[in-house]
Amino acid sequence: MRLTSLYDALSKRRMQGQKSLAVLLDPDNLDEESCLRILELSEQHTVDYFFMGGSLVTSVHQAALIRFIKSRSAVPVLLFPSNSLHLDAQADGILLLSLISGRNPDFLIGQHVIAAPLLRASNLQILPTGYMLVDTGRQTTASYISGTTPLPYDKPSIAACTAMAGEQLGLRLMYLDGGSGAMYPVSPAMIRAVRQAVDTPLIVGGGINTQEKAQAALEAGADVIVVGNHIEKDPSFLAEMSHTIRHFNQTTDSTDYSRITRIL
Repeated sequence: MRLTSLYDALSKRRMQGQKSLAVLLDPDNLDEESCLRILELSEQHTVDYFFMGGSLVTSVHQAALIRFIKSRSAVPVLLFPSNSLHLDAQADGILLLSLISGRNPDFLIGQHVIAAPLLRASNLQILPTGYMLVDTGRQTTASYISGTTPLPYDKPSIAACTAMAGEQLGLRLMYLDGGSGAMYPVSPAMIRAVRQAVDTPLIVGGGINTQEKAQAALEAGADVIVVGNHIEKDPSFLAEMSHTIRHFNQTTDSTDYSRITRIL
């Protein structure tokens, strides 16, 4: 499989110790007006990626929203699909999620088989991603829809071994997710354990609704911070997250990160 330019850029940033900010856009919670507000804020405060999708997308407006974003912003749009119905070739790429924290074959390989010919015919950059749901205090839509049990919150070693297996299977990114409406974020201990277990870029989302939580995730080893619900409630939060990422990048000695190796 060829390495995509999106993957290459993300991998290079990881090796340089540079962090990124992704905004998760749920088509069910957005219209053009609210989407425009986020786009205007993203012009003022750096956003590196837009993730488009959700665990249960009932809206028919995803295609229109992607077209709207692409006409007004240069920020890459990556699909964050829950099934093969949510593919859209207008996007720049796709996080091709394999739900490795669960044992539901439909989300490990089943939906991928259905999507494969459509993806091959598209120009989407494909980023094979090991997706790991984490128990963060309440059942999420993702765990309910997928029919899977999340990783135990206080078992970092299980998450580390799961990520390690995903990397050995050839997955190029790892994504630790507390899910929409998480009561608390993925723990720094779990982020740190996964970071030490694999060399892939690490995405972390769910429950990150303060600068302190974002800073803790970054310091533990997250390469990409994902925020979503809280920005929909408080758009000014985007400025806080952008500042946190920018400040972290400015104060990080990238040469220290270039020597990171596995210790597990």
